[in-house]
Amino acid sequence: MAKAGTVKRRATARMRRPPVGASPGTLIADPAARRSELRLTLISPQKFMTIDNASIDDVAANCEKWPIIWLDCTGLANISLIEEIGRIFSLHPLALEDVVNTGQRPKVDFFEDHAFVVVRMIDDVTAHRYEQIAVFFGKGFVVTFQEREGDPFDPVRKRIESSAPNRLRARGADYLAYALIDAIVDSYFPPIETAGDLVDSIEDEMMNTPHKHQMRQLHELRRDANVLKGVLWPMRDALATLIRNDVPYVKAETKVFLNDTLDHSLRLIELVETQRDMLTGLIEMHLSLSQARTNDVISYLTIVSVIFMPLTFLVGVWGMNFSPDASPWNMPELRSYYGYPAALVFMLLVAIGLISFFRWKKWL
Repeated sequence: MAKAGTVKRRATARMRRPPVGASPGTLIADPAARRSELRLTLISPQKFMTIDNASIDDVAANCEKWPIIWLDCTGLANISLIEEIGRIFSLHPLALEDVVNTGQRPKVDFFEDHAFVVVRMIDDVTAHRYEQIAVFFGKGFVVTFQEREGDPFDPVRKRIESSAPNRLRARGADYLAYALIDAIVDSYFPPIETAGDLVDSIEDEMMNTPHKHQMRQLHELRRDANVLKGVLWPMRDALATLIRNDVPYVKAETKVFLNDTLDHSLRLIELVETQRDMLTGLIEMHLSLSQARTNDVISYLTIVSVIFMPLTFLVGVWGMNFSPDASPWNMPELRSYYGYPAALVFMLLVAIGLISFFRWKKWL
């Protein structure tokens, strides 16, 4: 809990940059980066092999022996290891610089013999934390770089490990790269659908009784929708660029599957846009309901005050200290035998008359 008098600020991710004037392609590790670990998956149509905690020697020794190799590097702390991976696969140094400087906009860059794809993945739904995943692929290889452990690639790994014939082992590296990108895009559906269910529940709750905490929830959800919009739009553009460009290491049949992933990204954008519009409308409705509720309270208080105003006037008049003995005009009704109950009945009739008038005017 933040102490009184302090302001709690939301942490924002900042993209690390090399020093001003540094040579292009300079790699500088983030001090908070995780330790680098390699996982090597070797794939052929008939078999596969996975090497956990692989070394760079394992990578170099198997490059020419298998039709497809997938090297997954988790953690970006070891700059020399990343540079060695770039040397083995002839990865462009500017692309490697973008790998280390996380926070890049989703994009696609094409080089002579390989493509470089940057996508963003929801790393922690509850903390609203995103992670950059960089994907290199060319003829016979796919290299992925992740900031930390945890990814949506388990379904892809299971398909590779399946004994049944499948496209991931029979097709080339471009199809494997498509499968990984498609898994990342599809991983957005569960949190977005969960957020949609939460929006619906807040809407139903608001229709019964609006509360202050609902406004806070709505603002948080709209902020998350804005962040998602900023991630999904460039991801859609990157996928469209990957489909449009004619490079030899992206086959035409793979582009058909990439087009399906592009459709998924468009569907996600539509969902986020719809939720954002709904949230904007719910925030306005919450303000309107709160204002209407306040107006109702003020109206009831006003009516109660108006009812008691004449009663207070009568009590004030009859409560004045005049003596009937001094003059016949000094409140002669004070000597009335039934004066007290008569006064009460009269004040009751005044109150009933005012209430009847308000109901006739439909103010109650």
